[in-house]
Amino acid sequence: MSLWFKKACGEGLRGIKKPLRFQGTKGHKDFTLMYAKLSEREEYLAKQIVDIAIRIHKELGPGLLESVYAKCFYYELANRNINYERQKDVPIIYQSFIIDEGLRLDLLIEDLIIIEMKAQENYHPVWEAQLLSYLKLTKKRLGFLINFHVPLMKDGIKRLIL
Repeated sequence: MSLWFKKACGEGLRGIKKPLRFQGTKGHKDFTLMYAKLSEREEYLAKQIVDIAIRIHKELGPGLLESVYAKCFYYELANRNINYERQKDVPIIYQSFIIDEGLRLDLLIEDLIIIEMKAQENYHPVWEAQLLSYLKLTKKRLGFLINFHVPLMKDGIKRLIL
């Protein structure tokens, strides 16, 4: 391994693991990355999600309505005995004020992973911001943004982790 790689991975010159650090700009404090690894269940489900998306796209191709891809996704999840909730309403709590119709998640898998599905030709960065907001507000760690309107499905899958 190169010295650069060892430093980037947080490994000292003598093989001693150091915590990864971000050197902030002047006036900002350093912080250590403290996020735990995803659970085995989350990793397993993540692999299933990617597999399902690729399988559906391979068979149907791009250009259909989002609802068609969503129904196929539900079918695949059910066949794999994976629990899910579709179009789940999640209230938003602002201080002590509750907004009942705050969020509507396209898909919540086993109360662990949020999936936002799209079938749009043009990618919009606001989709990522939307998913990040959903993850923060629901206190979930893993989310997927899946856009089926791409020539190669690998280009339509975005995995976000908090």
